[in-house]
Amino acid sequence: MLFDSALVGGKLLRRYKRFLADVRLESGETVIAHTANTGAMTGCAQPGSRVWLSASSNPKRKCQYTWELVEVEGGTLVGINTLRANQLVTEQLNSADVPELYGYESIRREVAYGEERSRIDLLLEQHLRPPCYIEVKNVTLVEKGVAMFPDAISLRGQKHLRELMTVVADGDRAVLCFCIQRHDVHEFRPADHIDVHYGRLLREAHAWGVDVLALKAQPDVGGITLTERVPVMLKQS
Repeated sequence: MLFDSALVGGKLLRRYKRFLADVRLESGETVIAHTANTGAMTGCAQPGSRVWLSASSNPKRKCQYTWELVEVEGGTLVGINTLRANQLVTEQLNSADVPELYGYESIRREVAYGEERSRIDLLLEQHLRPPCYIEVKNVTLVEKGVAMFPDAISLRGQKHLRELMTVVADGDRAVLCFCIQRHDVHEFRPADHIDVHYGRLLREAHAWGVDVLALKAQPDVGGITLTERVPVMLKQS
């Protein structure tokens, strides 16, 4: 996935109201950037961090800039825009590298489904084959090389797990894909110390038949590339 235009560098001054950030650009101008991330962004929103923004030419947008990347401790670049995670996974749908997602004829996005009024990120369909419901989660939290989700208590994430289990019960396929937008990881685990209920539901969903994948990405200022799968470790230590 390539960015549409060159990113603009700057320094993070603060993140606030969850979806906004003040950034001082390299030119010295201070701008407000949209933050497309509902999580706590632990370790990724430290004032003074180097960040990169994309710019929109749409005059109807309230914020011209969108926060895309941040440099965290150790010089690692992290993609914080959750919308990019969906784009990255969509790019893998025609790749035999992820056979769980391969070979479907059509794709629909943001399709309403379930008893709890959810919208699935990606719905794959093919004649004479059960539809495949894909929920994508963007992962930025890493501790000692272990990627974890969620980074805050996520009632919405818990709801999605329940919905995916219902999909399987109805005879269709359900896939939960964790897109890790940073390269400094070797495995994925649920963040039980942050949201114990999510961890319990994730294990239950996996046992129920929901496929759980974790894909690692390499971000840079030109674009973001999914590089490899990482093991999903669900056994509690």
